[in-house]
Amino acid sequence: MDFKQQILQGIPSQLPEKREYPKGANRAPKRKDILSANEKKLAIRNALRYFPAEWHAELAQEFATELMEYGRIYMYRFKPEYKMHARAISEYPAQTEQAAAIMLMIQNNLDPAVAQHPEELITYGGNGAVFQNWAQYLLTMQYLANMTNAQTLHMYSGHPMGLFPSSADAPRVIVSNGMMIPNHSKPDDWEKYNALGVTQYGQMTAGSYMYIGPQGIVHGTTITLMNAFRKILKANETPQGKVFVTAGLGGMSGAQPKAGNITGCISVAAEVNEKAARKRHEQGWVDELIETMDALVERVKQAQENGETVSIAFIGNVVDIWEQFYNKGIFIHVGSDQTSLHIPWTGGYYPAGVSYEEANSMIKENPALFKEKVQESLRRHVAAINQHTAKGTYFFDYGNAFLLESSRAGADVMAENNIDFRYPSYVQDILGPMCFDYGFGPFRWVCASGKAEDLAKTDAIAAQVLEEIMKQSPPEIALQMQDNITWIQQAGANKMVVGSQARILYADAEGRAKIACAFNEAIEKGIIGPVVLGRDHHDVSGTDSPYRETSNIYDGSKFTADMAIHNVIGDSFRGATWVSIHNGGGVGWGEVMNGGFGLLLDGSEQAQEKVKRMLFFDVNNGIARRSWARNKEAMFAIKREMERSETLRVTLPNIVDDNLLETLF
Repeated sequence: MDFKQQILQGIPSQLPEKREYPKGANRAPKRKDILSANEKKLAIRNALRYFPAEWHAELAQEFATELMEYGRIYMYRFKPEYKMHARAISEYPAQTEQAAAIMLMIQNNLDPAVAQHPEELITYGGNGAVFQNWAQYLLTMQYLANMTNAQTLHMYSGHPMGLFPSSADAPRVIVSNGMMIPNHSKPDDWEKYNALGVTQYGQMTAGSYMYIGPQGIVHGTTITLMNAFRKILKANETPQGKVFVTAGLGGMSGAQPKAGNITGCISVAAEVNEKAARKRHEQGWVDELIETMDALVERVKQAQENGETVSIAFIGNVVDIWEQFYNKGIFIHVGSDQTSLHIPWTGGYYPAGVSYEEANSMIKENPALFKEKVQESLRRHVAAINQHTAKGTYFFDYGNAFLLESSRAGADVMAENNIDFRYPSYVQDILGPMCFDYGFGPFRWVCASGKAEDLAKTDAIAAQVLEEIMKQSPPEIALQMQDNITWIQQAGANKMVVGSQARILYADAEGRAKIACAFNEAIEKGIIGPVVLGRDHHDVSGTDSPYRETSNIYDGSKFTADMAIHNVIGDSFRGATWVSIHNGGGVGWGEVMNGGFGLLLDGSEQAQEKVKRMLFFDVNNGIARRSWARNKEAMFAIKREMERSETLRVTLPNIVDDNLLETLF
């Protein structure tokens, strides 16, 4: 059968031969053995319901082996034989172009060049899954191929519940991931219910099919890093020859070296997984690989002396870098961490003093000892950072739960009031007040034709639109506008495409809508093919996350999740092609709620109207919430928007004189 025929068949009619795990593949961490004997039987029963009864005897044993060996049932046997990558939208068997666009995005998220653990359907973050197993993938693609414009596919944590009658104006797909009863949303609950096959961790953009590789975060990382250096450098200084130290090169963290190069500094990123480090080097995302500490120290000193711009991947543990750089007198100007500490006990963070292989064995065979080693390492990690910051290093939490888990480990990371952390979140210091409060966030698009020339044309269109907007922009957002114009003008030269022909750009509601409308007009004229719009959930209004996206909300509401819920509901009836809502992502299961969308531009008048309605709400929902929290930048932004938009009316806060409160209690 050809590709289209395989898609259309869904679960194959004949039981496929058992597949061997491919040699050299980057395997997902083995999950801990958490189910009771009866629960393991339930997990097998749950898995077998995808298949005819005559296959059950053979598959039961196979799935039991997978469950015992990996802690999950991935159904390797049912992985399709065709190559997994984003094809041109015209190559998919579909009755509606909207469904074909979603199929394209799903395959891009599972492309081995994009995905962290593609055999296990995990895109990034160690556990950010598109599906729980390969049967779900097969069924979903079959449903999408047969879907009409009067149906909606409902996805329950990777499981395609089915096609339901709807309308042409409804989303084609509704995605939810990890929606748990609140008292069942602790880390071990994810381990248990994911092993049972009834929920999954969609991360932020994996389970909503909107991950575009490391580029997805490189722009935000660049903005963050540029402004981190702006906070500490004198007016006449540049980042050239200055040192940035961080950790993680696996998924989204792989963007850090590229961001360092664009910023113009010396970046050193530690990565314990040699395969992940070499993959980023082969893809051109990091300049140099170094395997020994002596060689690293020598190379960094040389780069400092020469005032170089260079990105270095150190195959080893970041704790050793912090400690040895202090001992060797290497000054770190800016420091952070982007390991997956939202899953600290299952391979998101590897402890110092333990080899990568030994740690992986310990995760499954002795999880209690592994947790002990991780917390011991976090205490060492923070102690070394504190030594550097005492000398003037600027350290920020990159929203990966580093400070949260360090505090839980008993590290010296609390401020004097014993309530706040001694180091800020990057959202508190940089992205919140400078970007999110003004409505600037990670707007994405994918050229569904698969043509590089289409991407180049969209870059040029976006740059032209921003330059026009810049002429009328107030001084409050001049820096953001100029940073983004510079970014998009240089995007092609920075060679950031991995997988689909995709781009990311920070823009506000006005910028997003005008860029999208210009794309749609170009599609209508035949200048470019269809375009899929989306964004990172890490944005103005998509995510309620008290330790990251909403960490600069100070009215007590940062632990509420109304904004994310309203975001996904509001986008769904304003024109999104698909919407998603996730528990977890970025900072951990039970710690965040986040929503996303996808919207296909096909050159039609309907798409033009959807863009204007949906993107306006998608951004201004968040600005309104941030304004009500009394964030001055957001108050400015929402007042400006109400002046321009007659039908927008938002409740504004009255500011209270602090002196009135001092003697009340």
